Amino acid sequence: MIEFNNIKWKNFLSTGNNYTSVQLDRTSTTLILGSNGAGKSTILDALCFGLFGKAFRKINKPQLVNSINEKDCSIEINFTIGRKKYLVRRGIKPNVFEVWIDGKMLDQDSKIKDSQTYLEDNILKLNYKSFTQTVILGSATFVPFMQLSASDRRDIIEDLLDIKIFTSMNEILKVKQSVLSSSLSENEHDRKLINNNIQLQKKYIEEVAATKTSSIKSIENKISLRDASITENEKIIDSEISNQDNLTSSVEDKDTTQQRQNKLDSLESQLMLNLKKNKKDEKFFSEIDNCPTCKQEINDTHKHSMCSDAKTKVSELELGLQKISIEFKKVNARLNSIADIHEKIRLSGKIISEKQSEIKIMRSNILEFNSEIKELNESDTSTKPLEKELAKQEKNLDKLNSIREELVEKREYQNIASVLLKDSGVKTSIIKYYLPVMNKLINQYLHEMDFYVNFTMDEKFSEVIKSRSRENFSYASFSEGEKMRIDLALLFTWRTIAKMKNSVNTNLLILDEVFDSSLDNTGTDEFLKLLNTLGGNNVFVISHKGEILYDKFRSVIKFGKVKNFSQIVEEK
Repeated sequence: MIEFNNIKWKNFLSTGNNYTSVQLDRTSTTLILGSNGAGKSTILDALCFGLFGKAFRKINKPQLVNSINEKDCSIEINFTIGRKKYLVRRGIKPNVFEVWIDGKMLDQDSKIKDSQTYLEDNILKLNYKSFTQTVILGSATFVPFMQLSASDRRDIIEDLLDIKIFTSMNEILKVKQSVLSSSLSENEHDRKLINNNIQLQKKYIEEVAATKTSSIKSIENKISLRDASITENEKIIDSEISNQDNLTSSVEDKDTTQQRQNKLDSLESQLMLNLKKNKKDEKFFSEIDNCPTCKQEINDTHKHSMCSDAKTKVSELELGLQKISIEFKKVNARLNSIADIHEKIRLSGKIISEKQSEIKIMRSNILEFNSEIKELNESDTSTKPLEKELAKQEKNLDKLNSIREELVEKREYQNIASVLLKDSGVKTSIIKYYLPVMNKLINQYLHEMDFYVNFTMDEKFSEVIKSRSRENFSYASFSEGEKMRIDLALLFTWRTIAKMKNSVNTNLLILDEVFDSSLDNTGTDEFLKLLNTLGGNNVFVISHKGEILYDKFRSVIKFGKVKNFSQIVEEK
């Protein structure tokens, strides 16, 4: 966490040759008062210029020097991070930029730009944009988060979530990819060169061994034919393997189909038994008049009912058997189809086996042919030195091929890393993880300021704002006071997220004229309550409403003009 302790400045804007000093960690809340032009907002420009080399407001660097004294402009900022004490001193006429750590000044040999980068990246760990979004709010020249472009919004969030490291890693990776690409190009050039040399060497050997050319060419043709056959057979094998895979996947339902057939068999048997029984019952009740057991006459109504029930069951069972018969046909047809497919798989396997045998024979032939060529070449000792040189070249080519394989593999890994390090990769995943937390905090702070809307921000940092009646709004559709509440909620959210991540975590919060035009009395009271809940902060509020706010702050600093110079005229 950055603990800002003190800031002082002189000959800066309307301030004279005497230092104006403000203790930044004095109290939890400080009210800064003053009329227009009194210099109360100078602290914002001094902070930003001292830390980042440019004012908070849109003021050119030469205009920052006091127009009366015209020299010796100086700003000093003291802060601590952990146990280390820092002092940043920056000046104009003469130009000064010094960074002190525990009383020792950083190397002055480096360029100012490099020193500024070191200050932002290694000490503050935030840039101008992040600083002005998390520490300062309210100036007329300030662009609130909701008015920033999508890319600028993303930059702010990346700083807060401390994921800029992935951007740096991506830049480093791009350099490595460029170096690797050059290495691959160089390797390709060397491989082509050596390969050409090999071909020339071979040709020369052939010319030297002219008497054997015919024989060697004949053998080589045989080798070529077999290589071609091998290639063709390998293609056939690959095709058959692919076909087998497709066929195998198409009969994955074999077991379930067989189970279905067994179930149909069982069901058919059961239905046949029931059918036989019900036909027997139908015949029984239609043919007899007396009960065979008790010899009593059977009532005609009962006989008719029993016969009717039996007939109905017989019809239902016969219909069921018809359906089972239809299903049997489907199942049997599928099983026949599966059997045909298995036969195709068997035949395909036979083809693969035959082609593999052919390849084995042809490779054996190639070995024999190569032996014949070797014997022919060795029969003429005059070609031995040439062959040794050829072998050396081929060895070098093998080395280059191995190097290329390593480079290609490295390129694949770098491509994977590149995908991860892009904006759409790891960074977006982290942002998506924190978005619900951000949205919850924004709405929490809005509600604490009695602004009851549902604020949601997506991964592209576009807002959707809904009222209680679920009407949709945009940031631009609200009044200035409502916009200010949203800006404040966002500011407090960024500070909370920064504290959670320990990225842009600081004790300092400066609010420039947030009460003067944008917040009504109710909003002001609610906001002051909210300020008092912020633990571990030193809040400075710049305002014209001195008469309303004077007694609501623990300390007050009033700026005024004395002999055309801005200075502190009252402090309590």
